Order: sequence, then C-alpha cells, then structure tokens
Amino acid sequence: MEESSSTYRPSGAPLPVPRPARRRFPGLPSQIAYARRFVARQLATSPELTTATLLTSELATNAVTHSASGHDTGKFEVCVQHAPGWARVEVRDLGNMTEAPQPQHRDPYDTAEHGRGLDLVEALSSKWGTEPRRDGRGRQVWFELVWDGDDRESDQPG
Repeated sequence: MEESSSTYRPSGAPLPVPRPARRRFPGLPSQIAYARRFVARQLATSPELTTATLLTSELATNAVTHSASGHDTGKFEVCVQHAPGWARVEVRDLGNMTEAPQPQHRDPYDTAEHGRGLDLVEALSSKWGTEPRRDGRGRQVWFELVWDGDDRESDQPG
C-alpha cells in the first residue's frame, strides 16, 4: 500500500505530496553515484540539493556495505517525495535485521575512515529514521529536509 497522498509539514498544514519517484539500483558501489544523480534530478530546484545528495550517498553506501543488498544479486531502491519546502528520501535495502542502523557519535579527532555516515544524516537532516520495509524484505532508512520558501532560487536575475 502506498503512503498517503498528503503529509503534515512542521507548520501543521497538510500539503498534497506527489507520488514518490522510485528507482532500483544493483547493489554495487558504482551505483551510489547513480543514486545521487537520481535524487539530484528529483530535487533539482531545491536549496537543499547538496545536502540531499550527500545524505543519499551515505545511506546508499550503507545499503551496499552493511546489508544483503551488497551481495551478488542484491539491489537497493531509492524513493524521493517532495513538496515546496520539504523532501523525504528513503533508501530501501535487503536488510541486516540483526541490528538497526545507529549513529556512531565519533570523536571529531577520531581518524577512522568509516563510521560517520549516520552521524551526518542525524546532523544535517530535519528528521530521520529506520524501519522494516512494508513488504517484509529488508529495511528502509530515510531522512527529511525542510526549508523556508519555495524551491526556486531567489538570487536569479529578474
């Protein structure tokens, strides 16, 4: 069953949300760039475009690295919903249901190469979470971004 056709923005006013755009990707590291480009096309006029693509990259990397999506025939799916001033991106993987993704809250001076992706998601998103997929075949990790005004750039020549 699809999510409802409206959502509540932080102001509490319901807004219609267009049908989500979805795309599946093979569970390969090379596909993470394609997932970013897919999100960039969906949110091309958003002032949060850079943040959305960065966070998508982090979640897609986790799907390929830490779930069955990264195995031989694995796949992951990216779903984007947006309305003026709001976007939600979900990355759906094939799961590693033994443990839920958690930020690591690493020391800023820790020089380890990995382990900061969900810290970035937590720090840069308006809201984020993880839950089992509705079809029971894995997990989805999502983030939402909220911004003021519409999605057009205000500094364009008039």
